[in-house]
Amino acid sequence: MIALRRLILRVCASLRWLPPTVTRLTLGWVFIESGWGKLHNLPKVIDFFRSLGIPAPEIQAPFAASMELLCGVLILLGLCTRLASLPLIVIMVVAIVTARRSELNGISDLFGFIEFLYIAMALWLGAFGAGPLSLDALFAKRMDAGERAEPLRAGAR
Repeated sequence: MIALRRLILRVCASLRWLPPTVTRLTLGWVFIESGWGKLHNLPKVIDFFRSLGIPAPEIQAPFAASMELLCGVLILLGLCTRLASLPLIVIMVVAIVTARRSELNGISDLFGFIEFLYIAMALWLGAFGAGPLSLDALFAKRMDAGERAEPLRAGAR
């Protein structure tokens, strides 16, 4: 039984890269497509925002669409992931409060919204980062290597 537990833990540890990578690729792709689509149909999106009572829809619609596209690209690449997750969370909260409010009768409805799933995914990426297969991880390794090398150079003087 102990050997089986160790095997399972070893296999799970070797797959730690998988959840953040799949989450990043999925969330990034969804927002790239959404932002791209909105930017190419801005008049319709502006009218939709206006119908929801969102103030200054001529400014808010292109801004939200641009943030979806830009943050989606950043998350897909795993670059500035924690920072890029924040605007997407705000956009999805606004989507729930405006476009989905009439469908929200309780917590189970909220949990059933795809927007809430996107919030949960973005929160997870914001809290735990992009994972080892990301540009964030690559830059962190380079920065760590530079910090370790720095005292050696300073001490050699």
